Amino acid sequence: MTAAASPSSAAPQHYLGGIALRLLAMASLSFMFVLVKYIAADGIHIVESLFWRQAMVLPLLVLWALTHGGLGMFRTRRIGVHARRAAMGLTGMALNFGGMIYLPMAEATTINLSVPIICVFLAAALLGERVGPARWSAVFVGFVGVLIVLNPTSLLTQGFAGEHGLGTLIALGGAVMTALITIQVRDLGRTESALTIVFWFSLISLIPLGIALPFVITPHGAAEWGLLAGLGLLGAVAQLSLTGALRLAPVSVVTPMDYSSLLWSIACGWWFFGTLPADTTWAGAPLIVASGLFIAWREHRRHIERVKEVAA
Repeated sequence: MTAAASPSSAAPQHYLGGIALRLLAMASLSFMFVLVKYIAADGIHIVESLFWRQAMVLPLLVLWALTHGGLGMFRTRRIGVHARRAAMGLTGMALNFGGMIYLPMAEATTINLSVPIICVFLAAALLGERVGPARWSAVFVGFVGVLIVLNPTSLLTQGFAGEHGLGTLIALGGAVMTALITIQVRDLGRTESALTIVFWFSLISLIPLGIALPFVITPHGAAEWGLLAGLGLLGAVAQLSLTGALRLAPVSVVTPMDYSSLLWSIACGWWFFGTLPADTTWAGAPLIVASGLFIAWREHRRHIERVKEVAA
């Protein structure tokens, strides 16, 4: 669900505003995934869903740039890195869409909430970050929660052939890819603004989607076009809210708000589809949430310590 880099040190900080925007992003994403499930049920190809999801963001970014200094704000010297990020982002988005299509919303959302836990593994393995016993303990607790939600006993007996098993595998792949994207965006954020990252992601990802669209697009009625328009609009609101939140407040302040998506997904799953989380989801979700919140708190404490060291 992390789509933008940290705010620059020069950006004004407004913690309550950042938290409010992050909460708006989580609500928007939850309702967007409701539309994803309806659109898939209508037989619309996932490539077309992804195309309209991305197509709505780009005009809004261009309009913003034209009213705030021009398109020069999107200038970059790291187009190759942006292309790699776009490929990863498109893959991750497709996997997250697929997980939502095959699984109940609450279960798919819970699996996606394991991203902070996976990020700790990746940061240690790929970036060489030092991880202390406290964070490793939190990762272990979160990993146990993920195992409970995945219900490995059921997967071993039924395999991944069924719709639920396939959806579990896809959702887990989406969480891993989202964690990899988070590491990539962390690197891009050293030199690029959040809006620049979002702009190039949207623009580059529309190239392969636009090429593939004529092969999968089908005639739609007014109701289906309404669903697709809603998908694009909610995706744009979520994308810009995520970006805005990280411009107003630090990552460690806003990311705990991501867990509100679990409440939204439970409510949406019950209201729109008549489904409630499985017993394993109820049991594993608290462990994942507690682990993620502890990791976010530790990141906040480490940030404060680094600031104090620099000041000293």
